[in-house]
Formats: sequence, C-alpha cells, structure tokens
Amino acid sequence: MDPLSEAIRKSGADAYVMYASSRDADMRYMTKFVTSDPFVFFRKSGGKDTIIISQMEVGRASRESPAAVMTRAEAHLPEILKKEKDPLRATAKMIAGQAGKKILVPPQFPVGLARALEKYCTVIVDSGTILSMRAEKSHAEIAAMRRVQKVTETALGLGVELIRKATVKKGILSLKGKPLTSEDIRFVMHTHLLSCGCTAVDTIVACGGDTAIPHATGTGPLRADEPIIIDLFPVEEASGYYADMTRTVVKGEPSNEIREMYDVLCEAKHLATSLIKPGVPGADVYQAVVDFFKDHRYESDTRGFTHNLGHGVGLQVHELPTVGPAGTELSAGNVITIEPGLYYPGTGGVRLEDMGAVTAKGFSNFTHFSEELVL
Repeated sequence: MDPLSEAIRKSGADAYVMYASSRDADMRYMTKFVTSDPFVFFRKSGGKDTIIISQMEVGRASRESPAAVMTRAEAHLPEILKKEKDPLRATAKMIAGQAGKKILVPPQFPVGLARALEKYCTVIVDSGTILSMRAEKSHAEIAAMRRVQKVTETALGLGVELIRKATVKKGILSLKGKPLTSEDIRFVMHTHLLSCGCTAVDTIVACGGDTAIPHATGTGPLRADEPIIIDLFPVEEASGYYADMTRTVVKGEPSNEIREMYDVLCEAKHLATSLIKPGVPGADVYQAVVDFFKDHRYESDTRGFTHNLGHGVGLQVHELPTVGPAGTELSAGNVITIEPGLYYPGTGGVRLEDMGAVTAKGFSNFTHFSEELVL
C-alpha cells in the first residue's frame, strides 16, 4: 500500500481530495496535468486516482494524466448549479457526491471550500503525505533536475563571465563604457534560461554590504574588491522541476576577512557533502557544520552562519527534506542542496550552494561549477 492509500486508511476517510491548479506542487505531482485553472483530484479508499475538469480540457488531460478523467458534467455540476447558485457551495456538493461523507485534504486546501464542504461531509486535514512522498525522487525526476542544473550552470557562467570581462573605473565595474549592474547580470542569465525553456524569479545578484543579508536581491552597479553573491534557482517549464545553486565571486582584490571566510566556507561545504548518506539525520550534518564554523571562530547567532545548511528541491525550490536543526534522516532519492554561508555586516557575506542526490554511496553532486573566488 502506497503512503497516500495508507493515510486514507488510517484516517478512516472515504477519499483524499485536492482542489488546486497545477501550480500546486502536490497536484502536479499526482496528476501530471498542467493547467492554470483549479480542478479536482480525488482518490477513494481502495480506488484509482480521478480528476474532474472542464469539457474543453478532456482531450489534453486524457493524454497527459495517468488519472481517470471525469468532466464536471459527468460529476453533475450543471444539475447542482440549477439549485445551488453559489459556485463554491456547488463545487463542494459536487466533490462530496463523488468522494464520500468523510474526506482527507492537504494542509494547503482552500479554507473557503473546506468550510463549504463541511455542510456535506466531514473534512480532515492531512499531515502532508504527498509532500513527504515527493521527497524521494524517481530516476526520471532526478534526470530532469540534472538537466535543469546543467542549464543553470551555463546561465550562471554567462553572468560570471560578464564580471570577469569588466574593467574597473573608480571602484565600479564597467563594461562597454557603462556601469555593470546586478540587473545586467540577471538579464543575461534569465535570457539564456528562457532560450532553454526555463524561467527564474527573485534571482540574487548582491554586492558589497548587501551580501551580509542572505536573501538581499541586489541592485545597481557592482563594485570591485567586494564579494558578489549570485544565487540562481530556475524552473524548467516542461517538467516543473527546479535547480538551485549559488556562487560568490570578487572582481579585484577581496579583503583578508572575505578571503578567510571563503576558505573556511569551502571546507565546510566539502565537510557537509562528505557526511551525507542514507540514515544520517539532516540535523547532524547541519550541526557538524555549525561546530566546524565555531572551531574556526565563526559563531552562529544573529551573524555568521544564520540559516539552514540545505533543503530539498523538486517541484518546489524549497521542499523536504530539511538539512537544518529540524532535519530528519536522509533517504536515498532525496535531492538536496548544501549551502553554507557566513554573513557579517560591515564585512560582507559569502555563500556556496551545490545540489545533488542522496545515494547508497553518499552524495551524488549535480553541480560541476568552479568555486573560484577571485576573477
């Protein structure tokens, strides 16, 4: 019995129900159907997966989804709407008619629809079964993520090459007679990603003081002799899978503090990847890096190493498992990042991030990009 069927059995529910578009990672994972409009998924106890969609989507859904396809008309929605004019209540009545008197729903289920459903059935909130299922990737998922990672590295390389080619004028990086900006780097990387069927948002190209703030996006002219953090995490539109990587570079001469921080950072990342294997708690790997930094005089409090060591990646850029204080045992098939960072206001910050899979032999790193600091 798979985990979802087991969750239905344990809860005593008649069915598991989702209502979302494919932008919801759980919905895309279970149905393999891509649409911007919300639709219904349900699995009855002992039954097969079914989706309820509009008539115009039947042909495409039948071709793309392994689930059985039912139209709204077949689920009696038009008849229900003749008596129930409120679309939300009508949808709830339709779902109850197909799923049963007691349903299990994911934590992100729409609250308004859940309350409407309570008129017709008992609603139980699941603990996140599908989210946990998604943590262990199949060979096909891993292949997709390796593919996205390769595109990501090429895009990031284009950004780094612009920084490498830049000249320095009064402390500002310049290219073709104009200041080189964070926006310029993002544009070049995003353009390449688009040409490869990928998109990215919130890409970080932070310089100088901004690098001491882990997720500062960065804006304006880039400066010489100061750290530049580039954090790129695009999604492949066709598959829905993400990659995630970060590099820190300096054009010119970094300060001694940044050099020392970076050297320790590299060692911390390599330490972490050496510890990863099935059965090892993510919390233990995280703590090993915290202790390593402490041994090198970099405490972890409001400064220094201030975030988790890593996270799962898949149909979301941040998903299970966690490589942090709450991290549970890692399993073969997990795809995770390892991203130690050190951040000190007044000095700056440095971060490195690789992505790879947990295997029986350890950590299979998807990331094959230079860790060169000085350009």
